[in-house]
This record gives sequence, C-alpha cells and structure tokens, in this order.
Amino acid sequence: MPTVPVDKADLFERLGKQYTTDEFDRLCFDYGLELDEDTTEDVEAAIKNGLPAERPQLKIEVPANRYDLLCIEGISRALGVFLERQEVPQYKLVYPSGGESKLITMNIHPETQRVRPLIACAILRNIRFTPRSYKSFIDLQDKLNQNIGRRRWLVAIGTHDLDAIEEPFRFEARDPEKIKFKALGKNVEYTAKELMTVYESDKHVSRFLPIIRDAPVYPVIYDSRDRVLSLPPIINSEHSKISLNTRNVFIEVTATDDTKLQIVVNMVATMFSEYCEEPYTIEPVKLVFPDGSTRISPDISPLTITARASYINSCTSLSLSPPAIARLLTRMTLKPALNTAPSSNPGYADEITVAVPCTRPDILHECDVVEDAAVAYGYNNLPDIFPKTSTIAQPLPISRLADVIRREWAMSGWVEALPLILCSHEENFTLMNRSDPGTLAVRIANPKTLEFQVVRTSLLPGLLKTVRENRSHALPIRLFEVSDVVFKDATQERQARNERHAAALWCSKTAGFEVIHGLLDRAMRMLEVPRIASTDHTSERGYYIVEGNDPAYFPGRAADVYFRLPPVRGSTVGHLINVVNRNLVPLSSRDVKIGTLGVLHPVVLSNFEITYPCSALEFNVEVFLKRS
Repeated sequence: MPTVPVDKADLFERLGKQYTTDEFDRLCFDYGLELDEDTTEDVEAAIKNGLPAERPQLKIEVPANRYDLLCIEGISRALGVFLERQEVPQYKLVYPSGGESKLITMNIHPETQRVRPLIACAILRNIRFTPRSYKSFIDLQDKLNQNIGRRRWLVAIGTHDLDAIEEPFRFEARDPEKIKFKALGKNVEYTAKELMTVYESDKHVSRFLPIIRDAPVYPVIYDSRDRVLSLPPIINSEHSKISLNTRNVFIEVTATDDTKLQIVVNMVATMFSEYCEEPYTIEPVKLVFPDGSTRISPDISPLTITARASYINSCTSLSLSPPAIARLLTRMTLKPALNTAPSSNPGYADEITVAVPCTRPDILHECDVVEDAAVAYGYNNLPDIFPKTSTIAQPLPISRLADVIRREWAMSGWVEALPLILCSHEENFTLMNRSDPGTLAVRIANPKTLEFQVVRTSLLPGLLKTVRENRSHALPIRLFEVSDVVFKDATQERQARNERHAAALWCSKTAGFEVIHGLLDRAMRMLEVPRIASTDHTSERGYYIVEGNDPAYFPGRAADVYFRLPPVRGSTVGHLINVVNRNLVPLSSRDVKIGTLGVLHPVVLSNFEITYPCSALEFNVEVFLKRS
C-alpha cells in the first residue's frame, strides 16, 4: 500500500485536535488506515544533537484504491468528516460570467489517436499556495503518475500557469523534429527528438522516455501563440511552469485509459480546490474533438448507487434503521438520501439512494457501501455471532494427495522451492530445448515484462532458475516443487485447465540419475502404487518407466513414466465396464504417460548458466486420485 508522509502539526491543526501517537494510531485503524511511523522522536534527537531536521512527520499507509488519501488535503478532509467535525465538501463546476460559450477550449487533433489519444482538463482559479501546499500539490501529481498512472504509461499530469499562456489550446501529434521548445529547467530550446538524448542521463525523466521514443509522432500541447505547454508524458515547458505565486492553474491530463484519466483529473482538481478563493470550485474546460463533438471536462457528477438497509444489516449482523445507516455513510463522505415509502411499495423505505462523490472511485457496488457503513460503525464494534450453519473444513483430495509427496520428499532431505507460476516464453520452451506447438501454453495478453509472458506448462524451468540463483550453495542441491501448471483446453469453459505436478531436481558433481529414480520409487511407494514391468499385461494397477526422447534430457539418459489406471469402482456400471475391459481390452491399453525423468541435456544446463550435471523428475499427480 502507498505510504503518504504528512506534516504532523499541519494535520493536527486541520483536525482541530492534538493527538498522542497512540490516539492517532487508533483513529487511523478505525478509518482503515495504518500509522506506519511518527518521526517526532527522530526529529527531537537530531535537534538535541545540533543536526538539521525537518518538521515531524506522520507516515500513513493508505489503501491502494483510495487515491483521495494520497495527500494531506484528502486525509484531513476524510478524517474530519469521519469525526463529524466538518461537512462533506460540495464540489461544483463554476462557469465564467459568459456561460459555456466563454469556456476555455482544448482542440484535439486526430493525429493524437496514433500515440496518446485521450485528454482531460480543469482550471483552478484564484488559488493561494503556501510552501507546504505547493509541495503537496507536486507530490500528489508524482504519486498519481507512479500509482494509477503506472509511471506515466497510462496517465500523465501537466500543470501550467494559466496567466502565462493564451487560449484556445491545441492537443496535437507531430513529427518530433518539428517540435521545438525550452523544456522545464532548461535554458536552451531543443527539438523533441533531441530531448530524448538530453534526458537519457537524467535519473528522473529517463524512465519515461521509452513511452513515446519510438513513436512516429509525439503528442504536444500548444497555446494560441504556438508556444509549447508540454510534451506529454515526458516534460512540461519552462514558459508555463507554475510557482508559489501562480494564481490560476491550468491542469491537463493525457492518457491511454479513459477510466483512469477521469479519476486522475478529478483527484488533482478536487483535492486542491480548497485553496481557491471560493473553496471547492473548479472551472471546466471545453474539449473539442476532431468530429466536432464537445465535452465538458472534468466530469465531477456523482455516481448514484441504491443500497438496501436490510442488506447492510444482514452483512454486518446489525439492526440499524435507515436514518442511522445514512448517518454512518455521511461520515465516509458519501451523500445518502432516504426514500419515502408509498403505500403501494412498503419496501421502498428500505432503499437508500447514495450519491458517491467523484473523489471516491473505489465505490462501485452496493457491497462497497456496506464496507463503508461497517468502517463508520467500527469493525471492533460489530457483534460476534455464531454462523447458522455448521461445517467442517477439510483439504481438497488433490491437496491431501500432494501433501503426501511433499512431506515424504522433505523428510528425505530435499528442499521445497516456490517459484512464480508465470515465466517467459523462452524459459518455458527455448531454454528447455522444447518446441512450442502453439496449443499448449496460456499466453498473457499484455505482459508488463518479458519475464511474465506465459503460464508455465512445466515445473522444471522454475527449479532450474532456483539452482542458477543459488549456485554458491553447497553441493548437492536437492530441490522439489509440488504445484500447478496450466494447459490450454478447448473442452473447458475457461479454455484452460490446471494440473497438479510434482517435480524434483538434483544438482551435483555427478548426474545422480539413480538418486532421482529412487525419489520416484519412494513417492510411488507412499502412494501405494506398485512397480510393474512394461511387458506386464496382467497387473491391474502400477507404474513403470521406458526409454524416452524428451529433448530436455540427454539422449539415452531419459525415461518416460507410465501409470496403469486402476479399474473403475463403486458402481454397477463401473463393474460392467471392468468385466468388458478384462475380457475384450488388454490392460496395457489403460497405460498413460504421466511424466519424465532423466539427466538434463548439457544445452539446457548451459541455457540456465548451470555448470554441474543435473537430473530431473516431473510427473502428473492428479492421475493417482481415486476414481469412482
């Protein structure tokens, strides 16, 4: 969860009370926050030693989806309403004296669809910054860019001194060689292409260059005099930069995701609208699209959700009246309205119409309203009741079966590894010397990194990576894992299926094929599966190994593990099937390949940077579940 540092004295002044650390910790807990640290003692110790020190801070952990709590303005506002010391803010759009026709406009050109298609704007008029509020304004933008904006890939924020620029504004996309301006903090004009080189050594800005560096056109915002405001999502211009003396702030937010775009522009505008001459007022901007259509930005209209008092009470084991529930929701900055029940519909009084402000995008459903009501009531105050049904929990059969293998292998001196279930396509196939048929692995549609491209179809790549990262460990290295792999399966509703596998890897100065073979035998003994010969056509159940040709293993040192499925038991139909099979079908026809074992191929070991020989084993565990 994000940690937000706030000025301790400033926050307590806003709340109208001085709290001890324990008191404020309890307040945070009651609201669903966590006080991570109070730096008062560190500051006092530094001052005592004659060292420079900042003002004491409170570091507060906030939920990841509460973007309104990423600054002191939002935290103090939320806690103030929660403590019923201030009213719920009423955010409103204020038009210029000439009405909508006098709104500042942002003309959007069609070329922007090629690189960064979305934009939203807002204006804060007659704002008064202090050094601390100005710093909070900048910090909130950074947190939103990093958090919901995914390091500016999805959303990027630009703020400008409106008095230094002239409307109407234009959002265009041009050849980077034709965009030239003086970037923020620079004294020389550069083209957008040159800026890509200039900022390569900048620790802060260089992280964002790949977002548009290879694009055929770069997004850019101009004013009416063709002065550049910003090159989103990289840098603003020096000309329009804001300062402590800025009185009118123009906010522009560009994005590739419309939902996140609306959240971010609303957060920046509403959080700092309290510093306007008329608090909580925002001047909108008219967006003019290429097709001539228009939209007023930002959209701060509330989301309306209907919540039922009976549903809230049933989820919380309370018996509160609708007015009592409405008061709880008001403490969470929601705006509930009670319905008057007509004689034709008595149940109508049970409904509460909740207006969710634009600062609470985490409220999406009636169940979210229930959670807020429970927070306002106090989780520690909710009654403890026994459930009306009595059940006894137990592990799934496959988990119980897997635990047998895990326990036995662990007691044999092997160490369990827990690699990630996602891996790169190369690790799953190419590095294992295996080909991809295209119908096996489930691919991630939009992987964030090359390390997480597919859902693994084998446990061995994870074990090999674990050995690679622990090469300094004393030999032999004995690892195992019992976990799921995933395969495409068109017969399933979700087009894929999970399959529980067990795998082990031995790494030492010798190949250790006999060790891995013995580990397989031990597992089968614990599962009460007898070993049979591959030429045995009379045994009803058992396992055997035959020479295999899996390219992941050294030729002539590989084997396939086969399991003869037991007959179906427990039903008349099953008995008849067994009788027919026994007389007409050879028992060996029930044999299925469940896994492989052998000495890993030197190419595979080289691919994973392992210099010692290794033997490996992997097999499907699910075939050993009892069939009925």
